[in-house]
Amino acid sequence: MWKWIRHFKALKPPARELFLRASVLLLLVSATLPWRGFRKTKASLEHFLPAVCGSESLDAQPRAALIAEMVCAAAHYGIGRPSCLEQSLVLWWLLARQGIASDLRVGVRKHEGNFEAHAWVECGGTILSDLEAEHRHFAAFDAALASLPSEPRRDGKVTD
Repeated sequence: MWKWIRHFKALKPPARELFLRASVLLLLVSATLPWRGFRKTKASLEHFLPAVCGSESLDAQPRAALIAEMVCAAAHYGIGRPSCLEQSLVLWWLLARQGIASDLRVGVRKHEGNFEAHAWVECGGTILSDLEAEHRHFAAFDAALASLPSEPRRDGKVTD
């Protein structure tokens, strides 16, 4: 535990803030996703996003890499073991809060007779949340999940 505290104290203040923010968000998303579902959880997160997202500045890639690193660290050292979807949702949201456009991607495969899915985040063609290149073993859906519109129901109302 002391080693963990020393590592945390060695981080620069922006990285510490990102780590703490990611830790709290991972807990919230991990608790919310099973009972509210993906669309409602994503809609709740979108409610707190700025109206315009899409930074093209030169420092966007290093900031995106730092955010991804802190989400990964929070998932590893935090409470519980969040899924790749939970981690990807948190990373996608934190990037958007910083004005960095990204895509939440999901892929599927059949492995040893089992259906499996995997989620990751792409930013400017770079995979941020998938350090072991796990995504290469999955067939990705054509559209990014974060950009999919809400689906209309049969009664004409829009669902989240």
